[in-house]
Amino acid sequence: MRITSFAIEHVSLPDEDPNWKFAGQAYPTNEACVLVLTAENGMTGLGYAAAFPHLAATPMGIEGALARICAGLVGQDAMSIEKALVHVEASLVGNNPAKAAIDCALHDLKAKILNIPLYELLGGKVADRIPICRMLGLKAPEEMAERAQRLVDQGFQHLKLKVGGNLYDDLARLAAVRKQVGPRVHLVADPNQSYHAKDAIAFAERSAEFTVDIIEQPVRAHDLFGLKQVTEATSVAIEADESAHSAQSTFYLAATQSINAVSLKVPKMGGLRAVQTAARICEVAHLGCRMGANVGSQLLAAHALHLALTLPNLTYASELAEFQKLQNDPFEGLVVKDGYLYPPEGPGVGVRRIRT
Repeated sequence: MRITSFAIEHVSLPDEDPNWKFAGQAYPTNEACVLVLTAENGMTGLGYAAAFPHLAATPMGIEGALARICAGLVGQDAMSIEKALVHVEASLVGNNPAKAAIDCALHDLKAKILNIPLYELLGGKVADRIPICRMLGLKAPEEMAERAQRLVDQGFQHLKLKVGGNLYDDLARLAAVRKQVGPRVHLVADPNQSYHAKDAIAFAERSAEFTVDIIEQPVRAHDLFGLKQVTEATSVAIEADESAHSAQSTFYLAATQSINAVSLKVPKMGGLRAVQTAARICEVAHLGCRMGANVGSQLLAAHALHLALTLPNLTYASELAEFQKLQNDPFEGLVVKDGYLYPPEGPGVGVRRIRT
């Protein structure tokens, strides 16, 4: 079964909160490209390339990379995913979101040809649903507390707070949210690289007062020594996000015992195969891992969800429902209920295009 053509579609998904931001970044609109690979039987495989500036990805750069690489996939066997990914790796350095879209589209296409859900192609389910952690954008403490309560009222029991690198302000945010939601809701704090190691240690020590489970990427991605310092100095679990940008970097962090956990993301790491490899590294290294913020369309969330359902070593709630706060999503089919995300029915990734 050969790949006969490809198409690239631009999508723009405004955030329902135009003032949503995290330390150093603001994304009022989420830009992306949808990749469509078509086989000779007319079946299509879909992938989503998120244009995140903090991942050095722009819509124009992604579209150019997809057009150049996918031209070389036309005429190739749609069932030979590994062979196709060798071509992708040889053709492009960096631009992991574009690589992820190709990887996801290839897997979706093959699963549809075989008439099986994507999770079957990835090894089969070990769970029927995934617990969800929802994010709170960087705002004043009282507003974050109010928004936290709204999410708890919707059934979410895991929340991630964006914090900004100022110890006093960030502790005030944690205190306000904890006071509002009570002791049973799980909290994660995400400074998005905004602390230096010494201050990150002070933040971690103080955050324990508010029963914070995880601190995600407290220092700069390249400051691996600082990351290890923070991990060794605190009892709160330290999770790598930007520092764990590939299977290779995950291996290094595991080998040097620099972290306690890894945030797995399909666009960041370059696709399902890379995330699966990173998850296995975490498994053998006895590190925690979970699906991090795969922010974008339901199409992207669905790919990450299918993989998450097959991983036996996820240790915390995943961030796969941020599509709920985005507008104009061209896809539908995912179900969020009582703080859990459920997979859609049908072959492949399972989500459907919304008819307009």
